[in-house]
Amino acid sequence: MGPPAEPDLYRDTWVRYLGYANEVGESFRAIVPIWLVWASYGVATTYVTADAIDKGKKAAVAHEHDVGKTTQVSVAVVDTFVWQALASVAIPGFTINRICAASLYFLGTMTHWPLPIRKWMTTAIGLSAIPVIIKPIDRSVDFLMDSSLRKLYAAEEKCPPS
Repeated sequence: MGPPAEPDLYRDTWVRYLGYANEVGESFRAIVPIWLVWASYGVATTYVTADAIDKGKKAAVAHEHDVGKTTQVSVAVVDTFVWQALASVAIPGFTINRICAASLYFLGTMTHWPLPIRKWMTTAIGLSAIPVIIKPIDRSVDFLMDSSLRKLYAAEEKCPPS
């Protein structure tokens, strides 16, 4: 048995939570300036980009002497970036945005609470939804990628080098 695998900075440490910054931003949308929400998307997108670059560098080292090194690196970068962009930014951001918008609307029609209370309640609902939506979204993006883009990678690997 070899030495233990080095932890992945972007998947196995606190850095992973930077990918959820936009969900937190969306949860607070009702009570913070909009530029803060957009800044949270900047943090999450930076995380996604850094992870894709990291996976590309690791693929370059792993396939250093392979004929198809460029292809392997490209696949690692594209696959990581697309997966992370969907699973960490686009889909959860949209989901939390809609959950918060719906909760603010329903709290406004179903309660007589003052607006600041409704906004804070909406934020609490958004924050509490984050852990609930993560796994289903991750599995759905895996399925989507396996059913589409990753089939192209498999087809590329089966082609003889030119």
